[in-house]
Formats: sequence, C-alpha cells, structure tokens
Amino acid sequence: MQEIQIDLSKAEVLARREHKVIYRYENCAVKVFDSNFSKADILNEALNQARVEEVFKDIPKVLEVGKYDGRWAIVSEYISGPTLGDLMAQNPEKEAEYLERFINLQNRILNIKPPMLNKLIDKMQGKVSKTELQATVRYELHMRLNAMAHQDKLCHGDFCPSNIICCENGHDYVIDWAHVTRGNAEADVARTYLVFILAGKKDLAEKYVQKYCEMTDTARQQVQKWMPIVAASQSVKKHPEERELLFKWANITDFS
Repeated sequence: MQEIQIDLSKAEVLARREHKVIYRYENCAVKVFDSNFSKADILNEALNQARVEEVFKDIPKVLEVGKYDGRWAIVSEYISGPTLGDLMAQNPEKEAEYLERFINLQNRILNIKPPMLNKLIDKMQGKVSKTELQATVRYELHMRLNAMAHQDKLCHGDFCPSNIICCENGHDYVIDWAHVTRGNAEADVARTYLVFILAGKKDLAEKYVQKYCEMTDTARQQVQKWMPIVAASQSVKKHPEERELLFKWANITDFS
C-alpha cells in the first residue's frame, strides 16, 4: 500500500475523535486512524461508504484509502458549510423548522433500498454479547432481537445534526457513515434519540421522536422496543459517564 501524498502539517484539524483525527487538506477530508485501529474495520468503512454512494448522492465521495505516516487513512471529498447542529444552536427560534428538515432527510435515507451491507440485527447481536451486562439481561436482549421483524432499510447508525453539512445552496450532505447497516428504521430512530439524550438534550430528544412518529405514521412503541438494545450497544464503548444511564435503559426489558 502506497503512502498518501498529502502534507498534513499544512492541514486544518476538523475534529479529534477516539482513535482518529479528521483533517481538511485543500478540497479533501482526511480521516487518519491510530496505529492500533483494525485494518479490517477501516477498509470495511471505506467500502460501505463507497456502496452508499451508489444509492445516495448527498454523501462525500471516497477518493483514496492508504497510509499516512504508517497509519491507515481514508480520503474523502470535503464538503463546506455549517452543520445542522451549528444552525440549530445559532437559531433556536427555528428549532421546529430544522427538526422537520432533519427528520425529512432521515426518512428519505431510510426509504432507500440499501446496497450490500451488514445486517443491523447481526451487528446488534454481536454488540450485546460484548457488553458487561448480566447474563440474564443479555439473554433478554438477544431474545428481543430474535423476535424483531426484519426490515431492509438504509440505516446510518449515527444520524444526528452534527453529521449533516448544510451548503449555501440549501443542499444537505450526510457525513460519517462508519456505522451504516441495513435493517430496521426504528432502530436508527432510537439511536438518534439516544444521541440527543447523551448530549443532555432531553427536551429535543422528546420533540424529535414525537415529530418523527407523527410525520411517518410510526407507533412510538416500535421505537421504544429498540431503546434497551441501542443502549446496550452504546455501552460497549465503555464511557464511564454514560454507564449508569445506559445500564438502566438496557435493564428495562419492556421500555416505556
């Protein structure tokens, strides 16, 4: 594998995440992973993003996968503009308008026939097995997953306002497809709800799920069934500040 010919000493740091740093270099976004990051996971992420490009045009295109200074990196198009999260913070009076825009975009993605991707239910089964939850709780969650009616929707896996770039022409691009799968729409909605909760935005989380259910004619109970499962999945990341809440949710076998 050849080295990526980019001088990141001249690049702007866009974000720092656990085990990776994202840079802007000219018209490219360069995601550089820690040396201990799984090669298979990195190549799978790039492959999945490329597959999504074939069915959803509003996504940064993968340009190159290679190594930079001995570490794996994915180079994609750089999309310029504020995130929808930025706009919501700057214009709180437009919250309802932005929330509807957010849900319309999510629902548009969920109604796309997905390409060859891993199944969400299989991924969740694996995550539940890796949790530190008691065996009885893990068993209940596995049984709940087994009982779910399988859907074949394009699920982003981390759909939140900070992953939507709003261009000046009113066009919205969705970034960070590292967790994309094909599966149940309500699981993706439950994941978004949890993201808002963990960010301390409980009121917005409630408005979001209520509005989503109204706009898509979805029973809230269908989303609630996934709450313990997505909480268990998130707990695998082992963030101490989230542990109490996530374990509380995951232990509720009939979430309400």
